Amino acid sequence: MAEILTTVFFIFAVIDPIGTIPVYLEATKEFDIIHKKKIAIRASIMAFLILLFFIVIGQVILDGMEVSLDAFQISGGVILFLFALTMIFGEGKPEQEKNRITDYKHVTIFPIAIPSLASPGAIMAVVLMTNNQIYSIKEQAITTFVVLIVIGITCLTLLTANYLQKLIGSYGITVLSKIMGLILASYAIQSILSGISNYFINF
Repeated sequence: MAEILTTVFFIFAVIDPIGTIPVYLEATKEFDIIHKKKIAIRASIMAFLILLFFIVIGQVILDGMEVSLDAFQISGGVILFLFALTMIFGEGKPEQEKNRITDYKHVTIFPIAIPSLASPGAIMAVVLMTNNQIYSIKEQAITTFVVLIVIGITCLTLLTANYLQKLIGSYGITVLSKIMGLILASYAIQSILSGISNYFINF
């Protein structure tokens, strides 16, 4: 149970539903309430399908490229760490992605579904957490289910985005996003250290 809760918390941190609120509100500002709800639901479904694709296909790609587990852990950890640094020290996820919006008619996929929800960090995280060489089929299934739960929570978050932004405020959202970045950075460093340690043990 503790491991499942840890996985839930980590996936929540890497997807960062709270940090997506300003992006969602900016992207849907020209739509009425009904269309906003449709966009929230469709974007959440699309984000889950993207992450599911990499959960299923990610391992196949790695095997095809003959990438060792140690190399993938180190490289994946570095990418996650750099992604986390942008969350901690950069303008923040909301500002970066709000600035990328140019077409308000097609915001469901970009920037809400990707890269706001199914971000490069989230994609790398789910691939790392469903590696066939480390995790059993049962554990991978649990991780996939956890991703579905977090996406469900994310959908509910977006559906109540206006209320949550008033409750937390823009500053509170930024602070929470940076905390999520710190958690992600810790996981990334752990992945790097594990990869380096295993490499020298097997060398």
